Amino acid sequence: MATALEKPPVIERSATTQPKKGWRKYWHLYAAISPFYLLFLGFGLIPVGFSLYVSFHRWDGLGSMEWAGFAQYRYLLSDTDFWNSIGNTIIIWALATFPMIFLAMVTAVMLNSAVRFKNVYRFAYFLPNVTSVVAVAIIFGSVFSTNFGLMNALLQAVGLDQVAWLNTPWGIKVAIATLMTWQWTGYNAIIFLAGLQTIPSELYEAAKVDGANPFQTFFRITLPMMRPVLLFVLVVSTVTGLQSFSEPQVLLQSSANDSTYAGGPGHSGQTMVLYFFQQTFDNNDFGYGAAVAWGIFLVVIIFSIVNWRLVQRRGED
Repeated sequence: MATALEKPPVIERSATTQPKKGWRKYWHLYAAISPFYLLFLGFGLIPVGFSLYVSFHRWDGLGSMEWAGFAQYRYLLSDTDFWNSIGNTIIIWALATFPMIFLAMVTAVMLNSAVRFKNVYRFAYFLPNVTSVVAVAIIFGSVFSTNFGLMNALLQAVGLDQVAWLNTPWGIKVAIATLMTWQWTGYNAIIFLAGLQTIPSELYEAAKVDGANPFQTFFRITLPMMRPVLLFVLVVSTVTGLQSFSEPQVLLQSSANDSTYAGGPGHSGQTMVLYFFQQTFDNNDFGYGAAVAWGIFLVVIIFSIVNWRLVQRRGED
C-alpha cells in the first residue's frame, strides 16, 4: 500500500540569521583596500580639487583669498613667459624623446639577441633610471662645463671651438635633452625588450625561409608587432618629458641670474613646471600658479592624445 510523501517541515529563518546584503557582506574586503583610497583622497583628489578652487582666486598662500574668476586664465593666455616655457618644453621633449626611443629600440634588439650575461646588461641599462636625478644633473653640469667640460674637451680634440653649453639657448636645450635621454633610454629599452619577447619566433623563422633580410624582418614583423608597446612608451615619455623639472632646475641653478627656477640665461631652459614653481614660490602668487598648473595639465593631455592618434592612425594604415 503506497503512502503519501510527507512535506518537510518549514523552518522559519530568524532575522538574526538572514544573509547580509550589499557592502556589509564584504566589509572586510573594503577595509583591506581602504588605505589606498583614503591616501588618494587625502593627498591626491582633495589637493587637485583645491588647486582648481585656488586658480579662481588671488592668494599669496597666507592671507585671505580674493575672488578673481577667470582673470587668471585670461592672463595666462596672453602671458608670453608661459608660452615661452611651453616652447622650451616642447623643444627639449623632442630633442630627448625621439633619440631616446631610437636608442632604446636598438638596445632592446641587441639585448634580445644576446646569449650571455643578459641579466647583467639589463641591470646596467636600467641603472640610470634609478640613479638620483640631482646627482646625475650635477655630473652632467660638469660634462657640459664651458672651460673644463668633457664635451668641450672632445670638441677641441677634433679641432673645433668650445661651446658655452649652459649659457646659450640651444646649448642649454641640448644639455637638458642629453641628460633626459641618458636617464630614460635604459628604462624604455627594458620595456621594448619585454615586447620583443612576446613576438612568436615562428614569424622570424618564416621570414628567414622566405629570404627576408634583417632590415625587412624588422620593418615588416618587429615594428608592426611592437606598435602597442611603442604607443605606451611614447605616451609615457610625453607625460614625463613635458613635466620635466629636476633636470633643468639642478643643471642650470648655478647659471640662473634671478631665480633657481629661471632656467638659465634668457630663460632658455625654463620648462612649464619650472615656470609654475617660479610663479608660486618666488612670486608667492598661488592663485596664478594654480592656473599655470592646470594649463600644464591641458598641454600634456593634448600632446598625449595627438601622439596616441598619430600612432593609432599609422597602425590602421
